[in-house]
Amino acid sequence: MLLEVRDLHVEVKGHEVLRGVNLTVDQGESVMLMGPNGSGKSSLIHAIMGHPDYMVTKGSIIFQGKTLNGLPTDERAKLGIGVSFQLPPKVNGVTLGKLLSEIHRASEGDGGSVEKYVELLRCSELVGRDVNVGFSGGETKRGELLLLLTQRPLFSMIDEPDSGVDVESIQLVTKAIGELLKPRNSDPGNRPSALIVTHQGTIGKHLNASRAYIMIEGRIGCFGEARAIVDLVLTRGFEECVGCMRRGR
Repeated sequence: MLLEVRDLHVEVKGHEVLRGVNLTVDQGESVMLMGPNGSGKSSLIHAIMGHPDYMVTKGSIIFQGKTLNGLPTDERAKLGIGVSFQLPPKVNGVTLGKLLSEIHRASEGDGGSVEKYVELLRCSELVGRDVNVGFSGGETKRGELLLLLTQRPLFSMIDEPDSGVDVESIQLVTKAIGELLKPRNSDPGNRPSALIVTHQGTIGKHLNASRAYIMIEGRIGCFGEARAIVDLVLTRGFEECVGCMRRGR
């Protein structure tokens, strides 16, 4: 098992945002995490990445057999965890190209060809601009994935890649995720994994994910085969899951 989240409870400024989450991602697996806005999906990403505002009060996060509780964010990144943010910050004075060069240097070239990824995501016009400054929604998503591809982590968390983007950008995002899941250094035993977070579910039609979880009010409401869960959400929405959870309390 690459990642295991066990009975995870998390608070932010005294407010509980995760209430006993259990979730697993195996090596070489892509898993979807779905749920309405405000259900705790991004909170789970922040907790796994070690954001200091997200306090684990109970449970554990285990990556490659190592418990991450209390480990700082930079150490988690060094273990091979990366994230593409839903709302990344704007960075005035630092170009996207400069940041890509620094990430590529830090990874000692293990991430592959930066130029290849720039072409894949059609970001050639963005590399000379300050990071996310004046970027459109689609440009921001592509820039975030470009940074993640340059890092090439063993485990990628991709937050809302289909939110606020057009059909063309979704196709590019899908190609980038497929590239992220290719074995690093052509080693089939070193297969990366991904957790794709979405409230729309649109991208689930384009991915070959193995499993999907639905999060409701800081808990996992249900999970199952990805295509079946995506079809359920796209046809019925999340209301049925909300009703089931509340009746089960």
